[in-house]
Amino acid sequence: MVDVSQHNQVPEHRVLDRDAVEDVLSEYDIRRTDLPKIKRRDAALPEDAEVGDVIEIVRDSRTTDEAIVYRLVVE
Repeated sequence: MVDVSQHNQVPEHRVLDRDAVEDVLSEYDIRRTDLPKIKRRDAALPEDAEVGDVIEIVRDSRTTDEAIVYRLVVE
C-alpha cells in the first residue's frame, strides 16, 4: 500500500502543540471552531493527529515561497 503522506505533492502537515495553537488563535482573533476542518481519516494527516488537534500545513506558493494554513481535525 502507498503511504500518501510521503508523496512529493503532499504538503507538510504537522500537529501544533497547545502554545502554538493559542498563538495562532490570538494572532487571527478567532476560536478553534472557526478554523477550516480536515477529517481525521485524511490520508495526509500525521499518524498522531487526533480529533480536536490543529494542523499546520505548509504549501509551496508561487507568490510568497510558502503559504501556511491551519485546519481543525474533526471526526
